[in-house]
Amino acid sequence: MEKEKADIGRKTELDGKLKNVLNARILADSFPRLAQRITPGLRVLDVGCGTGAITKGIAEAVGPKGSVVGVDSNAALIAEARARHEGTPGLSFDVADVYNLDRNGAFDLVAASRLLVWLPDPALAMASLASAARPGGTVLIADYNHDKIEWSPEPPDSTKNFYAAYLKWRADKGLDNAIADRLPALMEDAGLRDIRVWPQHEEMRRGQPDFEARASIWADTAASRGPQMARDGFGDSKAWERAESEYRRWVAEEATSIRMYMLAAEGIRTE
Repeated sequence: MEKEKADIGRKTELDGKLKNVLNARILADSFPRLAQRITPGLRVLDVGCGTGAITKGIAEAVGPKGSVVGVDSNAALIAEARARHEGTPGLSFDVADVYNLDRNGAFDLVAASRLLVWLPDPALAMASLASAARPGGTVLIADYNHDKIEWSPEPPDSTKNFYAAYLKWRADKGLDNAIADRLPALMEDAGLRDIRVWPQHEEMRRGQPDFEARASIWADTAASRGPQMARDGFGDSKAWERAESEYRRWVAEEATSIRMYMLAAEGIRTE
């Protein structure tokens, strides 16, 4: 049963405005530690690649002597990634199960961003990620602790109610809202060594050119996840529609900053 729920967040309702969030991501801004770590010629596996926006940036960074494979369990997202990035040198996309990557330790660097937060068995996933790296290769993971989000000023009560229900809905699915702070322990348990951690918090501040688009992620989440949550018995669609509307107004008129807590953790496969 747990494996049937493994991609609850990635296979269901991941369309519309939330898919636009995926498409807007770029390597330097969305996974800065990976951008710093990439060098020409590397063989890279990007797990949970979605529509491939970050993956394309990785391919451009490794250059013609490198290669990049993007994998995701969602066949529709892989189809879109192929269509969007067809012709990018050294880049390919495959449908794959994160729990059984079976890549025979072929990659210099295995990366995953915002993936483990959607998996009910992150320990098994981390072991699979580690197995895909060659001995001496690197596993680099970035993810959130949703419990540590900061809004300034406080958003509307409807937003806070939605966010609390959203975290409870996720927890009910077996998902860890605080996964970022567990990354080092998960890496150690998977046999990785020389583990290091960097803050990668997503900071959105009024005055940035893309502030409203980025800050609206929780309105987009209410629009895309709200109906699913309501079907699962977490609130009702009308309340989440109101939360979306009031949050968009708050972003447009009142919000000054949002900080989404994210860490990047890196470990080395030693055998």
